[in-house]
Amino acid sequence: MNALRTLIISPNWIGDAVMAQPLLQLLRAAHPERPIDVLAPPGVSSVWKQVAEVDEVLETPFRHGALQLRQRWKFARLLRKRGYADAYVLPNTIKYALIPWLAGIRKRVGYKGESRYGMINVMHHDELPPRPMVPFYAALARPPVTVQGPGLRAALPRPRLMATPAQIAAVQARHAIDPARPLVAMAPGAEFGGAKRWPARHFAGLAQAVLARDPSTQIALLGSPKDQEACAEVAAALQAGANAGAAVFNLAGATSLPEAIALIARAAAVVANDSGLLHIASALNRPVLALYGPTDPDHAPPFSDLAASISLRLDCAPCKQRECPLGHQDCMVKLTPELAWQKLQPMLAQG
Repeated sequence: MNALRTLIISPNWIGDAVMAQPLLQLLRAAHPERPIDVLAPPGVSSVWKQVAEVDEVLETPFRHGALQLRQRWKFARLLRKRGYADAYVLPNTIKYALIPWLAGIRKRVGYKGESRYGMINVMHHDELPPRPMVPFYAALARPPVTVQGPGLRAALPRPRLMATPAQIAAVQARHAIDPARPLVAMAPGAEFGGAKRWPARHFAGLAQAVLARDPSTQIALLGSPKDQEACAEVAAALQAGANAGAAVFNLAGATSLPEAIALIARAAAVVANDSGLLHIASALNRPVLALYGPTDPDHAPPFSDLAASISLRLDCAPCKQRECPLGHQDCMVKLTPELAWQKLQPMLAQG
């Protein structure tokens, strides 16, 4: 390959990958002639395939958490042949910084992380308290500075994904979703832990309000196989009583990530915990209702034109714990469906 390329080493989480996308917008603007490759784990690679600035996605062959030095050396030799001018290492671990160093990429940009002196030769340092995720990653496009001012943050592009009409049509056909009827997507899951999950009964209560407003609305419950139990609880509550005939699709574990992206792109609104699907919806510029409990709503907010974040901002929050250390999960339990409906209803009215 003759043209010098840029390598992005992706974060390991879907939401973080989405929030790193503005970095690519800045890099493409600075070097429009330079192809951008993204090295990503299999669970995240599908996100990058929906990013306009990405020329090629390379999947990592490494096991999670393992050093696998011999395998990284072999992979680095393959990367050396591709001709990279620079590499942006977004994970903070040494093992990911090893790859561009072993590949002989001259400019290696990233945060200090695990004291990665030498492996990272354009080293950034985070602020205290930490910056929100979008400016945290986007700052790597510029020379390291001590303080990122508010003017710089305000000028940043928003995360942006795309889904084609063909992708949307295919997933609707596969799951028998009527393209002529409105669709509201709900994502009751969260990979980080149970503390981030709004109770399934609350999702059901909010969905009932959606159906009372417009009984023709279709409800799509999205998530991974780990979310099947929560989604099944929501579906069971909706398919009983007055909503027995409602079009409810429990798709947890039944869609690939590209299919979930296409369904979200089609949705009239998306309701989600602080999760990867929330940030996908934001990057697709869908109306988003974001539910925050143990995490900080200011650290990773949605960026849609129509977006609302709800947090009770209790004294014990944000604790940032996987499970409620006090055992009551009040930050999510006391966030009622009625409060959520007050935020969601105006979005649906504008759709």
